[in-house]
Amino acid sequence: MALILRFFTCLVLTVCIVASVDAAISCGTVARQLAPCASYLWRGGMMIPSCFAGVKKLNDMAQTTLDRQQACKCLKAAAQGINPSIASSLPGKCGISIPYTISKNTNCDTVQ
Repeated sequence: MALILRFFTCLVLTVCIVASVDAAISCGTVARQLAPCASYLWRGGMMIPSCFAGVKKLNDMAQTTLDRQQACKCLKAAAQGINPSIASSLPGKCGISIPYTISKNTNCDTVQ
């Protein structure tokens, strides 16, 4: 439980660091949509339906390059404390294709 709280604390604090006034998606939005995925991102195992729904909704919300770059930055910051292979597999497990890998090494400025 402490790890999950640490994950969301880091993600919310990231809002202050990487928030962009031009992007419609904030790190708070990313955190809210992916909150149901927290247990999966920390430990793996089964994903719950609300996790699938959150990933799909977040993908649908990221319509512009700025939105996708902002979501990438939020995910990149959050990826610092979670299992990297689980994080990078999340979109595919939900049947979603995104133009970047969820990783602490991703260059979000190149995301289109």
